[in-house]
Amino acid sequence: MASKINYSLFLLFILFMGCSSEGNDPKETTTPKVDAPSVVTISQKKLFVDGNRYYIKGICYGRSGYFNYQQDIPLMQEANINSIRVYAQISNRAELDAFHQAGIKIIMQVNYNGNYEAYVREYMTHPAILMWEVGNENNYHPDWFGGSLNNWYRLLEEVAGKIKAIDTNHPVATAHGEVPTAIALNSCPSVDIWGMNLYRWDDDVPAIEEFLAISDKPMYVSEAGADSYDTRENAERQDLQAQATRKILTGILAKSDVCLGVTLFSFSDEWWKADNPNQQDPGGVAPESSGGPYDGTANEEYWGIVKRDRT
Repeated sequence: MASKINYSLFLLFILFMGCSSEGNDPKETTTPKVDAPSVVTISQKKLFVDGNRYYIKGICYGRSGYFNYQQDIPLMQEANINSIRVYAQISNRAELDAFHQAGIKIIMQVNYNGNYEAYVREYMTHPAILMWEVGNENNYHPDWFGGSLNNWYRLLEEVAGKIKAIDTNHPVATAHGEVPTAIALNSCPSVDIWGMNLYRWDDDVPAIEEFLAISDKPMYVSEAGADSYDTRENAERQDLQAQATRKILTGILAKSDVCLGVTLFSFSDEWWKADNPNQQDPGGVAPESSGGPYDGTANEEYWGIVKRDRT
């Protein structure tokens, strides 16, 4: 069987190159890699960087466990990825500089329980920053907020408002598990962009349409994808992962007139999620999902487009 990198990076390259083809053309202009702070704006549900249309062709880049950005950046470039979405603040300026020089922008998660205001002040002028993001699927965890999601939405609104008061040049997003409710949307007017983590088999377009029916806010798909382990055969089926990923991305890219883009989950396999962190194990759970295609099981350690050793 061909290696995972041959399946998935080639697939992403073809699909992300094709997102500017006729039929779902976002009319994107390449953003110059200048060493000045970017000004990121939104107009008519479109994202602009320094006045140029910017369509998110991204990947979720988990930095827990093994990662080496110097090794990973060339693979991302090979796949025509222009954005990464991270789950924790990056304070290493050399890493930020490397992504900027590679033409890759960052959707930066902030530590809303920490000194995020100081972080935003320090890094808001770095040209790698695309937007700030507050929270990841926190709506699945009311237990983190005294048993009430209203407490989370109040905190999200507070943090988003404070960030916008500090930095007027970058939007503030959140990554919501599934389509947000009207309560969530109405509770957080300071959130500029709603990300949705979607795991609806191999078709997330209905979720995009559900969002458009209840909100005029800009949105993007902050997570989507498929794992490569098939529990029916107790074996890796990277060809099925590629098949599902193609269908998922084709649907999302076809909505580029109303969706800011997608950050596919995820860049590399993550061995720490299911069982023994020293080996790759099947199993795991994706909340509020219809199961991973095509075996109905979310094998959490097999979602990468590359393996942990990057082969």
